[in-house]
Amino acid sequence: MKIAISSDHGGNRLRMEIIQLLTELNVQFDDLGPATDDSVDYSDFSTPVAHGVAAGKYDRGILICGTGIGMSIAANKVKGIRCALVHDVFSAKATREHNDSNILAMGERVIGPGLAREIVTTWLNTSFEGGRHERRVEKMMKLEN
Repeated sequence: MKIAISSDHGGNRLRMEIIQLLTELNVQFDDLGPATDDSVDYSDFSTPVAHGVAAGKYDRGILICGTGIGMSIAANKVKGIRCALVHDVFSAKATREHNDSNILAMGERVIGPGLAREIVTTWLNTSFEGGRHERRVEKMMKLEN
């Protein structure tokens, strides 16, 4: 599995924590920035992740900003993306099992690093169930057309 990870200035510290986790888990990843804590626009950093996942360059993506809201909205504008804003472990599992989410968004100002690590670990280790959920995901993806 190859992950793309990015944040805006409001998510930099949590991004560093998740990069440490990905390294510990031996998950291959590309860090798409930003390189500093200077103020940046979240869409400039969510879009490369979303396009990379949509094109198949990455299997999944992780986006972090202050709340996760801006990043998730921007990522979901890209065709083929199912970005889920998650701040609890149950939802991290459900969005993989039922929605086949391919990007995870979180807010650094909403959750702490310990919970974020649990969320990411759960999200990475949970598979899509398919079955009745596959039909629902297909219907959802047709809305892009």
